[in-house]
Amino acid sequence: MWIINARYDSPDFFETLDRELDSLITGEPNLVANLANISSWIYHALPDLNWSGFYLWNEADGELVLGPFQGLPACIRIRPERGVCGRSYTSGQTVRVDDVHAFPGHIACDAASRSELVIPLKQGSTVKAILDLDSPTPGRFSDRDAAELTKIVERLATRLFPAP
Repeated sequence: MWIINARYDSPDFFETLDRELDSLITGEPNLVANLANISSWIYHALPDLNWSGFYLWNEADGELVLGPFQGLPACIRIRPERGVCGRSYTSGQTVRVDDVHAFPGHIACDAASRSELVIPLKQGSTVKAILDLDSPTPGRFSDRDAAELTKIVERLATRLFPAP
């Protein structure tokens, strides 16, 4: 049984979250299982989320394709030039949006979403997937959230997508 000890209001939240996510995937080689558990853990550890999940790059189709997630059903395919997820994929950078309604080309999979944080998972310099976090609260994600979660995701990506 897994217990989430990371508490967002705790000063060591991100360090605890990092340890818990690391422990969660240790010893499990299956990518889908690991992404499913990571998306669930983040969904339950971070307050005020309405969606937490992954989109995986599909080279054959040239699109991001829905992967494991928590929340309402979502858009299945996202072209790289579309929305916040496409921007993160194309730039290879974390993208934080305080008001998705002000973001040109935002894709409204869940009408309740008001802010978004998207973090790429890379194998070397190649984006293999993105982590998409949505909140119904405008400005939900702070600069610290973006920086700390990016560090965690970058470290996890080296384990989820090891160098060939």
